[in-house]
Amino acid sequence: MKRIITGVGTVAVAGLLLSACSGTGQETEGSTDTATSDLTYAVITHAGPGDAFWDRVKSGAEQAGGDYGVEITYNSDPDPAKQSQLIDNAVAQEVDGIVVSMANPDGVQSSVQRAVDAGIPVVTINSGIERSAEFGAITHIGQSETVAGEAVGLELSEAGVTNALCVIQEAGNVGLEERCKAAASTFSGTMANLQVDGTNDAEVKATIKSKLQADATIDGVLTLGGQYAMDAVGAVDESGSAATVATFDLSDDVVSAISDGAILFAVDQQPYVQGFLGVTAVHLRATNGNDVGGGQPVFSGPAFVTKANAADVAKYAANGTR
Repeated sequence: MKRIITGVGTVAVAGLLLSACSGTGQETEGSTDTATSDLTYAVITHAGPGDAFWDRVKSGAEQAGGDYGVEITYNSDPDPAKQSQLIDNAVAQEVDGIVVSMANPDGVQSSVQRAVDAGIPVVTINSGIERSAEFGAITHIGQSETVAGEAVGLELSEAGVTNALCVIQEAGNVGLEERCKAAASTFSGTMANLQVDGTNDAEVKATIKSKLQADATIDGVLTLGGQYAMDAVGAVDESGSAATVATFDLSDDVVSAISDGAILFAVDQQPYVQGFLGVTAVHLRATNGNDVGGGQPVFSGPAFVTKANAADVAKYAANGTR
């Protein structure tokens, strides 16, 4: 049975949630600069500088803020200690809700629980699905890294890949490590992790290129972010390798590369949805006492993008929502 999931429906879910809220008296147009209420929500992620994935998360959060007429403050830091300080600052400012990613749950646990203890609704997004409820969050918006990773391992096997690299761009990010672990668990060949510095694309490409040149049996490269997939494509070209490239997450370039056959597939966890629904969840708690998800995670993915459906996704990738 074919395991590719071609869903684009999660964006539609976001639209339905938005429509459901249009009867609350909030303005449905505007931006975070023209808030129509005195509500403020803090979005605090572990994003590093220059990561296009998180630009989409931020865009989704800000769109929701504009639609609901509330103020959104967005801050990020890949260092768990500094991210914790950002959470503590939001608590001190008495924001009305916090949306937070937890790439290192233990590193931000105390701060997240202080927010919950202060009566501030907290929703986790992207990373930390396993610890979200434990920390007192309303829900988690994201994908199961285990489910997504296992599907990827099966697809790479079906494509005939036998010796693959799994490229991790953030040291200590438990979500990325789980993706590689899950992919390896269902992959019929050999998969080795390769740590790179995701803040330096030139270095990422050079590191992958060096590995490909050193071992001609490597016939697959799995990256965990869209921009790193393009680094991998460059590394394959420059090394003379015939390795297949597949990736998690999208960018405009990735969609084009899928259409051209340079990338086999992308696993889209739909970051725009994570930002939009993260704000939606805290807003519904603050204004209507709702618990989106009923205490269970709300999955934003995985949705697989292949050559068969890349054209359908391209128009959304071009406007920065996929």
